[in-house]
Amino acid sequence: MKRLTPPVTYLVLFVAAAAAATVFGQAPASGVTVLEGARLIVGDGRAPIENASFIVDGARFVRVGRAADVRAPAAATHVSLAGKTVMPAIVDTHTHLSQTRELLIDDLRRRAYFGVGAALSLGQDTTDASFQVRAQTTPGVAKFFTAGRGITAPEPGRTTAPYWVTTTAEARKAVQDDAAKKVDIIKIWVDDRMGTVRKLSPELYAAVIDEAHKNGLRVIAHIYTLDDAKATLRAGLDAFAHGVRDKDLDAEFMALVKQHPDLVLGPNMPDRGVVANIDWLRPALSAADFETLQKGNTNRPDVHAFWAIQGRNLAKMNAAGVRIVVGTDGNTPYAPHFEMEDMVAAGMTPMQVIVAATSSGARFLKMSDAGTIEPNKSADFIVLNANPLDDITNTRKISSVYLRGASVDRSSYK
Repeated sequence: MKRLTPPVTYLVLFVAAAAAATVFGQAPASGVTVLEGARLIVGDGRAPIENASFIVDGARFVRVGRAADVRAPAAATHVSLAGKTVMPAIVDTHTHLSQTRELLIDDLRRRAYFGVGAALSLGQDTTDASFQVRAQTTPGVAKFFTAGRGITAPEPGRTTAPYWVTTTAEARKAVQDDAAKKVDIIKIWVDDRMGTVRKLSPELYAAVIDEAHKNGLRVIAHIYTLDDAKATLRAGLDAFAHGVRDKDLDAEFMALVKQHPDLVLGPNMPDRGVVANIDWLRPALSAADFETLQKGNTNRPDVHAFWAIQGRNLAKMNAAGVRIVVGTDGNTPYAPHFEMEDMVAAGMTPMQVIVAATSSGARFLKMSDAGTIEPNKSADFIVLNANPLDDITNTRKISSVYLRGASVDRSSYK
């Protein structure tokens, strides 16, 4: 689970869903607005547009380009973003969110505060609330995607949220049940939890992958070892929810990767084991919660050594051209900003990380109308006070967030 996770007490209910539009403080997107003068990072890897202008009409971008090339309608409202940098909203492809409607909406509201425009919950969603929230567009909150109930071998002592399967018939039935609910992806766990449980066998995950593909669904796996990464990839796996954690990637695995050009990796980097700058979180957290985080914010060489294996593996996958996305695990709304810093520390460039956090994530979630700042796309973007291409931690210096063309109320997080 991503480090710097806050105490459960700070993820409490603040609003009633029935009053969402009022409480969240996000006025419906309406009219035409011209936002001018910012550096604009499109999100697909192309060079940023300096002194850009872009026009938002309702919930969508309609024109994007250099200020000199964008002509605004006469009645448009003008907003100066001089000195700012704009990038698309972040997509978090690996979370585990709350199971009641009210708490889930609050989880998504908190993500919007930190510039997250969409989140995928991977495999522990057991209630109808997940599907109800996914089907609705709620002002001021991130869009929601769900894998429903994931699939694993029996894991006594751990959560019973996933399907526990022991036969291929059970494995296929679990996929069929998820497919009937139109989940966005199938999640599997292939992990013996340090030898404490029996992991999902090749026979069982092969049946899951085959049944999922028959139902037009992709499969993403929680894996730990290099051997399991190789075996699941040979079985037709579509995505990894974690990088390999036990050893460095070898030539055999990299050869397999080349044979799977559509493979997606969410590295989900662990605690880096070094002191991090967390002062940027002071305004959002209570003094007690911040102090709890600060106490664990120390240098731990053994933890860093574990991180370094995954850092090297991410660098190899990135160099091989694998599509990388941002995923954070757990339920920490601000974790994508730490994840992005870790990805740069592992050797990715800030631009590559921004692409992973925006357009690549949107593509992975099949959000054809999101992930980049372009005409006809949903107007989901972050206005920053500094340039993240200079320093990826500048994604934390948020001036404002817009989702579906409307400014998100960031006056209070608590």
